[in-house]
Amino acid sequence: MIDRFGAPGNRLGRRWLLAGLIALASGCVLADEDGDDPYESFNRAMFAVNEVADQYAAKPVAQAYDSATPLPVKAGIGNFFGNVGDLWIGVNNALQGKLTDAGSDLGRLLINSTVGIFGLFDVASELGLEKHDEDLGQTLAVWGVGGGPYLFWPLIGPRNMRDTVTWVADSYADPVWSLHPIAARNSMVVVRFVDVRASLLPADKVIEAAALDKYSYIRGAYQQRRRNQIFDGHPPRLED
Repeated sequence: MIDRFGAPGNRLGRRWLLAGLIALASGCVLADEDGDDPYESFNRAMFAVNEVADQYAAKPVAQAYDSATPLPVKAGIGNFFGNVGDLWIGVNNALQGKLTDAGSDLGRLLINSTVGIFGLFDVASELGLEKHDEDLGQTLAVWGVGGGPYLFWPLIGPRNMRDTVTWVADSYADPVWSLHPIAARNSMVVVRFVDVRASLLPADKVIEAAALDKYSYIRGAYQQRRRNQIFDGHPPRLED
């Protein structure tokens, strides 16, 4: 069996890799969420690569998907993948000490997976169970791990050092990546990527209209959004 890194499935090796990644992230107390951009030359080069890939591949596919797919189908796809993520969101809420939110996430998963027909319908939100957005990067931030330097990666976009490391760990906790056969897994990954890219199409117009320097605009937006996520919408005032 071939795992995501192309080597024979080795659970012990993957556990050591994951432990190493988390240990690396734990040592990334280098900068806060609004730190400097010491690798700006590298990041701008990667941003340029991403712009080309997006312009000629990702964006046209997302536009075709957005135009051809009926709204109820797009909503169902988004709900399905959102439901898949609720378990890991609940785990991270629990690790952050937010047990009420973790219980809500588990309730969402159970309701939407059953009454909501495998998550295609977001019945839980209609019942008042709020959708949360948590990941391992936020959990480590709550535990006091700093973000480290800002980085920009093709396809996965802006991250700081901590969130780059934990993105790999989050992918291991993602049930989609564990699907078999491999063809089904890859199809699901592609559909989710296209769906997410299509959801960002309205933001493209805003960025193009507002940004004199698109790279700087996206960097600032990422840092502000990430800070807001970590503090659950109530970030403390930044010192001058």
